[in-house]
Amino acid sequence: MNGARSVVETLLGAGVDTCFANPGTSEMHFVAALDQARGMHCVLGLQENVVTGMADGYWRMAGKPACTLLHCGPGLANGMANLHNARRAGSGIVNIVGDQATWHRPHDPPLAADTEGMARTVSAWVRTCSAAADAGRDAAAAIEAACTLPGQVATLVLPSDASWDEGGEVAQMHAPTAQPVDGHAIDNAARVLRSGRKVLLLLAGAAALDEGQAAAWRIAAATGATLMADYVIGRVARGRGRVQLERVPYSTDLAIEALAKFADVVLVGAKAPVGFFAYPGKPSRLVAPGANVHVLARPEQDGVAALRALAEALRVPAAAIPDPGPRPEVAGGAPTPEKLAQTVAALLPEQAIVSDESVSYGRGFYKFTHAAAPHDWLHLAGGAIGDGLPVATGAAIGCGGGRRVLSLQADGSAMYSLQALWTQAREKLPVTTVILSNRKYAILVNELKAVGASPGPTAMRMLDLANPELRWPELARGMGVEAATASTMEECASLMKQGFGREGPFLIELLV
Repeated sequence: MNGARSVVETLLGAGVDTCFANPGTSEMHFVAALDQARGMHCVLGLQENVVTGMADGYWRMAGKPACTLLHCGPGLANGMANLHNARRAGSGIVNIVGDQATWHRPHDPPLAADTEGMARTVSAWVRTCSAAADAGRDAAAAIEAACTLPGQVATLVLPSDASWDEGGEVAQMHAPTAQPVDGHAIDNAARVLRSGRKVLLLLAGAAALDEGQAAAWRIAAATGATLMADYVIGRVARGRGRVQLERVPYSTDLAIEALAKFADVVLVGAKAPVGFFAYPGKPSRLVAPGANVHVLARPEQDGVAALRALAEALRVPAAAIPDPGPRPEVAGGAPTPEKLAQTVAALLPEQAIVSDESVSYGRGFYKFTHAAAPHDWLHLAGGAIGDGLPVATGAAIGCGGGRRVLSLQADGSAMYSLQALWTQAREKLPVTTVILSNRKYAILVNELKAVGASPGPTAMRMLDLANPELRWPELARGMGVEAATASTMEECASLMKQGFGREGPFLIELLV
């Protein structure tokens, strides 16, 4: 057995049965091993940032890692933006990067790069395999690292001779042990919640999913605490039957205003909120000056178990989550963010998944979609635009194609990873994409104002996408995805219904 085959068999033995790939010459023995093994679902992406973004979306819904297959340092470089997003989302990925043969690398061939150095910027675990005999063991260690809470990017650099040489052995992964709940943190949080002060429970990770929300609501209903979701969050359980959570706002001013009333902030899988960017004369920390920040559970701990333990320590009873009221009606007329959110809430199928890279257009979507059917909402956690289409694609695969995915996608950031549409067509995935076509980088227009700059013609030209205009239906059809344009909410709603009824992908360009 060669090294590549030992890696593939080790992956399969640990339950890693999906490989998102864009391979090159150094990975050909790995590709051959994928062909020889049985049980690996291989998904081709046409650009490495699509590959890594799909692996991110897959973890968020499947709850287990996929592996990637990237070509040398430059291939890793192409995929790094969405590895950054995956790291911020707490997604586990076994990131396999082919490399030059160990004896060829000293000759400095054209694709030689500091692959390990690049990998460390987006990975919690990095190792270069030195020989075929080590390949299976190194793969097992990478899987263990990827599965460590909350989920980590684990990069295994695999030189081509470690793949093609014989002597590989299949290895078994040792399941990582979760860090225990901290009893002192439980006692401290209970004391804070009994104090009578204004307390915020800030949720992230698994604490923002069904079980975590149910435990958090028990606590909030009995103590008067407020619940919010962190802005930097990969997945939130939403819709009917879930807590009507709002996120910490993106805007520094709005975030400061939202957090000003809390004397204590208790973090559950979240980090203390800071501004997404620095602005002249504004603070980095968003909590009120003098507010106390407490940690109930760190991201690498089990936040759901911590919330349950806190509920027991407080002896709070079970509490029914409030009903959000009737489902809204489809909106009509000219598109607005509020009308789109209303229409999504009206039409979203049961147990759908929303991949949200609407950027500035969608910041207020939450408050209009609480009464939608139960669904999961996936966010751009790391801020590196270009993850919406790949995350939607990977999420659909992570659910076995059994749940409809709605991709709410800004037009400018969609161009970073347009090739994901091709994979959606190839895999016949149930993804409906709504392109929010304002033909500009709207978020950057707002940021110019936020930093006090006075934009002129040159600056505005740098943020304009209308010359020439992006023809989304033509671009989508060129990738094998049927598409249409809507200029009113009535047209958008009709097309969304059509898209939701299809087996494969469909794209709507919404002119906003």
